[in-house]
Amino acid sequence: MTATVPYGAWRSPVDAALAASHDGHPEYVGTVGDEVWWTAPRPGEGGRRTLMRRRADGSELSVLPLPWNVRSKVMGYGGTPWAAVARGTAGPLVMFTHFADQRLYAYEPDAPAGAPPRPLTPVSGVGEGLRWADLELHPDRGEAWCVLEEFTGEGPTDVRRVIAAVPLDGSAAEDRTAVRELTDDRHRFVTGPRLSPDGRWAAWIAWDHPRMPWDGTAVMLAEVAEDGPFTGARAVLGGADESVAQVEWAADGSLLAATDRSGWWNLYRLGRPEEARVQAGQPVPLCPRKEEFAGPLWKLGHRWFAPLSSGLIAVLHGRGAATLGILDPETGASADVPGPWTEWEPTLAVTGTRVIGVAASPRSGHEVIELDVCTGHARVIGSAHTDPIDPAYYPQPRTRTFTGPDGREIHAHVHPPHNPDHTAPDGELPPFVIWAHGGPTGRAPLVLDLEIAYFTSRGIGVAEVNYGGSTGYGRAYRNRLRERWGVVDVEDCAAVAEALADEGTADRARLAIRGGSAGGWTAAVSLTATGLYACGTVIYPILDPLSWATGGTHDFESRYTESLVGPLAEVPDRYRERSPLHRADRVRAPFLLLQGLDDTICPPEQCERFLAAIRGRGVPHAYLTFEGEGHGFRRADTMIRALEAELSLYARTFGLIRADVPALELVT
Repeated sequence: MTATVPYGAWRSPVDAALAASHDGHPEYVGTVGDEVWWTAPRPGEGGRRTLMRRRADGSELSVLPLPWNVRSKVMGYGGTPWAAVARGTAGPLVMFTHFADQRLYAYEPDAPAGAPPRPLTPVSGVGEGLRWADLELHPDRGEAWCVLEEFTGEGPTDVRRVIAAVPLDGSAAEDRTAVRELTDDRHRFVTGPRLSPDGRWAAWIAWDHPRMPWDGTAVMLAEVAEDGPFTGARAVLGGADESVAQVEWAADGSLLAATDRSGWWNLYRLGRPEEARVQAGQPVPLCPRKEEFAGPLWKLGHRWFAPLSSGLIAVLHGRGAATLGILDPETGASADVPGPWTEWEPTLAVTGTRVIGVAASPRSGHEVIELDVCTGHARVIGSAHTDPIDPAYYPQPRTRTFTGPDGREIHAHVHPPHNPDHTAPDGELPPFVIWAHGGPTGRAPLVLDLEIAYFTSRGIGVAEVNYGGSTGYGRAYRNRLRERWGVVDVEDCAAVAEALADEGTADRARLAIRGGSAGGWTAAVSLTATGLYACGTVIYPILDPLSWATGGTHDFESRYTESLVGPLAEVPDRYRERSPLHRADRVRAPFLLLQGLDDTICPPEQCERFLAAIRGRGVPHAYLTFEGEGHGFRRADTMIRALEAELSLYARTFGLIRADVPALELVT
């Protein structure tokens, strides 16, 4: 029987513990012989990531027990943290990065019990030490190739990056000089190398400050020497205004790349290294379309396409590269994979006629999917979704396009309140929370998210806004945010909120805004720039771009504000004018501030300075900090506390009656 209860007061089986237990998703899929491996989150085990394997018989098990945490810190966000090779009856050899000390370890999971992982790389006491990512094993050479990030001083930008070869015999475990450097450090950033089928050539992507990888990168090509560094390295594609997101070798020895030279990340063939078009940088488009075949390179090893031995190419494409297809590069024709999935993660692996990926939908969480290219049949083979509650309580999102200032399009996913047990009194409009995604060069995917269900099943709507600057809609849409961060994102979120209120979907008096990281910036700026929102939730935010531009964050994003706000030397006043920290006197609405104390990307000191500026102004607020959490919460207890505090804020602000969460204490 359906009960009539005010919005926001509905009872729900989706509690914070359930949402926290399903946070995160599989990443970094790969094949090891006939097996499929991937990393998986463990919120209930301190937020670590474990390494999973699916055996040929279909059984699924964790490769590494506690306390091993398979995760890299390279560039702050990490990259492919493992590689493995099958060795017949000897079992696989796996190499991985352990989060706690960032050393590389070798492990033989099928060896006799009691043989723990053994270190392959040393510990450095300089700055944040040595970090490794984007690993590829080359057992015939007795080494693994990867990106080495080495701190040369105590500052966050005292760092160099090179492509390195790590010996598998353990000789570098205590001796840094045993690591061979395959490139020099002329470029600030590099990806791991991709080795040509004949073993003669290596290709990788490089870029430099102040560009981010979605602004401009270069494809580097070099010859592989027997024992020394790569030779004759040169750029063969890309530039200051061309973003190459991925490079791979086809089975015939030709080089393939995903680049946005047309305004969209599309696939191109550069040809074999000896061919003229490689020398001239004139790639041939394989499937020119106004849609994306790649995305922003936030983590080293992201993979949106994968060549098969047959010459076909597995591709992720669409708005946000959200569909898996098989592309024939000779004809440009592609066939999409049938199934319920609406979002594919940027991780692909191929072996024979099989393609492995990770996908989700609005009705299912992320799963490991296998496609048989010959039959076109796709099936779930790992991390299978099971409904933890009746799916009737899941959100029922609608993808919509709104009109913003100057008539510009704004894309969003709208999740109205939904609960089969409840309906609201006639004439009542629901509260709505506007969610601003992080990045800001990123996007909100259309997938099942139990954090969203936590609110919608209680009668609180959620609208995820892919504001100008988001990915998935071409370079022109991304570039809307150039030098207008804190303006376009704020306007677009407000335009969606206003439209929902104008059309009678949301209660204008009960609007809130919420965001984390760059979304936290958008939420905080919105509280200073508009009186539209009754309250806000600000999570590990950027609050002072000037601090970011002057050594207050990690190296990868230390020059990001030059494109988002403008060159500091040319527009110094703009940094202060847009900063929530320097406009704290304009905040009137209650807010909740959530911060990890180990966050080196958005350090706690910005929150502390913001609170000092707020203190005594009569603005109700709460500040919750979490030991052991960095940028992005991973521990179940943290996520439970954060979600319940957020709901309590809305209950107090919107006048909701909720006895199922602890009351949030607000101070002024």
